[in-house]
Amino acid sequence: MKIQFAGAAGTVTGSKTLVTSGSSRLLVDCGLFQGFKPLRLRNWDPPPFPVRPLNAVVLTHAHIDHSGYLPLLVRQGFKGPVYCTPATAALCRILLPDAAKLQEEDAARANRKGYSRHHPALPLFSSADAEDALALLEPVGFEKDFEPVPDLRARFTYAGHILGAASVRMHDAHCSIIFSGDLGRGSDLLMRPPHVPQPSDHVVIESTYGDRLHDDGDPVEQLGTIVSRTIARGGTLVIPAFAVGRTQSLLFALCELKRLGRIPASLPVYLNSPMGADATSTYRQHHAEHRLSARQCGEMGKVAHIVNSVDASKALNLDREPKIIIAGSGMATGGRVVHHLAAFAPDPACTVLLAGFQAGGTRGAALLAGAREIKIHGRYVPVRAEIATLTNLSAHADQAELLSWLAACQPTPKTVFITHGEPAASDTLRMRINENLLTHAIVPEHLSRYELSASNARRLR
Repeated sequence: MKIQFAGAAGTVTGSKTLVTSGSSRLLVDCGLFQGFKPLRLRNWDPPPFPVRPLNAVVLTHAHIDHSGYLPLLVRQGFKGPVYCTPATAALCRILLPDAAKLQEEDAARANRKGYSRHHPALPLFSSADAEDALALLEPVGFEKDFEPVPDLRARFTYAGHILGAASVRMHDAHCSIIFSGDLGRGSDLLMRPPHVPQPSDHVVIESTYGDRLHDDGDPVEQLGTIVSRTIARGGTLVIPAFAVGRTQSLLFALCELKRLGRIPASLPVYLNSPMGADATSTYRQHHAEHRLSARQCGEMGKVAHIVNSVDASKALNLDREPKIIIAGSGMATGGRVVHHLAAFAPDPACTVLLAGFQAGGTRGAALLAGAREIKIHGRYVPVRAEIATLTNLSAHADQAELLSWLAACQPTPKTVFITHGEPAASDTLRMRINENLLTHAIVPEHLSRYELSASNARRLR
């Protein structure tokens, strides 16, 4: 077996790992790069491997940094199956068309207003590309063996990050490997803890929070404090949020705050993300994966007014009454939330709440670092609003939780490859794994290749 790290090596996004076994080739995850411009430009480059010989894709979950390159892969000639869990398939049917629509809208706006250097500005992929990709989805349940390519067996195990999120174990006649995907937390508001990993010769583990521990405070109480502080100033609370996972945690927390009387029951909450609303409805179909009852799922879907039209979205920016707006995207890289940032970030009465990881090079990371202005649609917008954070609402395991999950993989893997993290986070986790688990941990470089056996991993030149 050979593997090549074609994404999420030295960075948090763009997850893609090429696996070769005999004459078969498959891709584990197929995500878009996000963040700094040199990373985003990789999305426009030809892939570093031939596309047509690919036999299959295996997705760990639906987030765009793991699935968003699929439409491009299909446009470039990929015709094989895309294996994923049923909930991941359901969420991809929401996320991929929405991502295509945003690409098309952004390109049209850039051409209309003339702020792009490209003439004409083009979308990275189209709605037709997204639909072609969706036609290839092949759902497979958790804990069921399947054969994505000849002579290579695979199995999805529960990862707890979002609905459908899985770790995937693969083995051929010579060795085995686990791809952690994004791992959830033991104390997540909504999702159940990740399952114990199966024994494996090698492991590829994410490291988003590999250099830090989450705050152990109550995220519902902390959110209530931020809401109360903002409405006391007469301001609007704007929350950039991923449509899947973070949005539902926020809606659940706001339900609890209103139920407990911690914030006014009459305080308007707007979910300016039709995609987020659609994703919320999927929780009713996948009860085994989360902690919520049917009643709680129903309440979570009713706590916010759903903003469906562009005109209604624009109207929110003109309304200066206290309110809460949840809108995509989670790192403020695009979507409707950037229009709300342009409207409310200059107002010191308002608050922008960053409720999750902010990759370097994103607007969210700039706000977190204290930027006094941010660039939106070709112009600079001053930032005078309060910038608040809520890190313990994260759906990613922290360093201790990553180490605990890995330690449960017995016997100890021969090699641990550390991906999906900023360089400092990945290297810190590498050192902790080497010290605590006494195994060989590697932070692979972008495009590096390794040959795996049952006893070791050898880098290929």
